[in-house]
Amino acid sequence: MSATLFKKEIKSNWLLLVIFLAVLSMYGTMITMMFDPKLGDSLKMMAESMPDLFAAFGMLDVGTTLLEFVSGYLYGMLYVAFPGVFIIILCNRLAAKYVDNGSMAYLLAVPKKRWNIMLTQGVFMLTALVVMVVYITALVLLVSEVLFPGEMETAAFLRVNVGLLGLLVFFGGACFCASCFCNESRTSSGISTAVVVYSVLVQMISQVGDKFENLKYATPLTLFHVDGLAAGDGEAWMTCVILYAVGLTLMGIGIVRFSKRDLPL
Repeated sequence: MSATLFKKEIKSNWLLLVIFLAVLSMYGTMITMMFDPKLGDSLKMMAESMPDLFAAFGMLDVGTTLLEFVSGYLYGMLYVAFPGVFIIILCNRLAAKYVDNGSMAYLLAVPKKRWNIMLTQGVFMLTALVVMVVYITALVLLVSEVLFPGEMETAAFLRVNVGLLGLLVFFGGACFCASCFCNESRTSSGISTAVVVYSVLVQMISQVGDKFENLKYATPLTLFHVDGLAAGDGEAWMTCVILYAVGLTLMGIGIVRFSKRDLPL
């Protein structure tokens, strides 16, 4: 790895991370503050009046406990879609954009091999995702403890966030791999956007009625089993491991491909 390059990426991308953390903080705080067991019947009535809409966003049945409420409203869509956008932007910046604007020539001029440089970029991407998940985990736990002392099932909530990180590592690996394969930013961004948007849309459609239920097998989001992770289910852990493994494998494929291909420098 290149410590100098890693520090450079921190300086270049810290504001992007802060912006997305601010957005996630707003939603995390707001949703947690909305929890009130007495509102359960009202929310259920709303869900029954618009079942397809609530089902698409994974909020048709958010349960009655604080963990179920937070998991349903945040981890069904918001904490997947917004980090997905962050990953698209970041991964494009870490490889394809350097090639597209000619800056990669300067990076390759240093006495480091290509795979050293791209490994650094990949590790930076993973570090950013870990920081994001650790932050939102700590934030929701803090807000929950302040507003509803003792209500949050901490161990179960931590397991859900381990699963969330696995999903983000999968998206990160796929988008980083695309960025390593592409010479143009628009192509890299297009492929990455297609991966994330496709996954989210298919998941939403699969949750709207039994007619489209089988579509859940066509999206990686199915491997992020929130309820199973909260309960400590073995199958949920297995699918979580698959997300980590595939994501890291895709990142490795991207690094190898970048190291061997011809670059238009």
